[in-house]
Amino acid sequence: MTIEVELGQVTCPSGQLVIMDGGYLELWSGARVPDDEERPATDFAVVGSDAEAAAESFDRQTGTRLYDIPAHAVAEFTATFDGHCRERGHDASLRAFDQPVPHRERVRHAVAHREPGFIVMGVPVLAIEAPADRALPVTAVPGEHGWRSMRIAFSAAPVADSWVFWELGIDHARFVFADADALNSWEHTLSLDGLADLVLWGRDQEQVAAEFGAPRLGGSPDAGYGWVDLPAGEAYERGLAVERRRNEPGGPTFAFDFRPHSHHWQVMAAVRASDHEAGVIQVDGADILLAMTSVGDGFFPVHLDVDAAGLPVALRIEITGED
Repeated sequence: MTIEVELGQVTCPSGQLVIMDGGYLELWSGARVPDDEERPATDFAVVGSDAEAAAESFDRQTGTRLYDIPAHAVAEFTATFDGHCRERGHDASLRAFDQPVPHRERVRHAVAHREPGFIVMGVPVLAIEAPADRALPVTAVPGEHGWRSMRIAFSAAPVADSWVFWELGIDHARFVFADADALNSWEHTLSLDGLADLVLWGRDQEQVAAEFGAPRLGGSPDAGYGWVDLPAGEAYERGLAVERRRNEPGGPTFAFDFRPHSHHWQVMAAVRASDHEAGVIQVDGADILLAMTSVGDGFFPVHLDVDAAGLPVALRIEITGED
């Protein structure tokens, strides 16, 4: 018998759900125009009578929009696309947007055009219509080496069919399940109360803690050392000093985190306190869930389960094997 563990519940008042690597939410622009001075980029729409066929055969991204093309590569990219169309006889071309497309608008476009997702600076983002009138449970099935799969349920209808809907690339070992509108208010790194924690751990944690006068955090040896509820500026300066010590030739071996009291670190505190490495935080009236993959980083196929009418029943993320 399959055992399912409930990780938490998500609410989606906008009716549009986002699933992606939770560590990359620092890139999320919400309804704002993306502004990355270090990595300027251009977004394109594929236009023309053969736009869909050209975009599909070009096979760079999903659908007829191509996001986040690095500014330095635009000329070469455009020439490559034009050559592709000439070779295949497609009547299509690239039309640059006047400004980068906000990530909230990318969600809206993907859902309206029944595309499974899009990218944000190369990061895959799944976007799908979801029930707005009830909480959506997120469950996980244990396997031999971590979770076998995770599932977010949209209805209780029997599953009539299933297929691979998208693939999520994860670099920070964590999934986020979030309402698209709520992410407009997400603060990934900015402290919401002006405070921050600085935590260190690792092989030489006792030595470093003694050098810096850092108290032990909690009663467990695994809790590490550090400071909580410091003014964010002070915590940051201490973090710089700790980092300099770690980088000294032949210095002690340890790791540390600067944790401003942002939405990300608030939910990560709940994750660390959870038996199942999952936590829920409310942002702008929506419950957002963040869950660790249990197996670290990787590429994870996402299956869409549908009922006999073709309506979504659930999304299942395959982690260590099929259900």
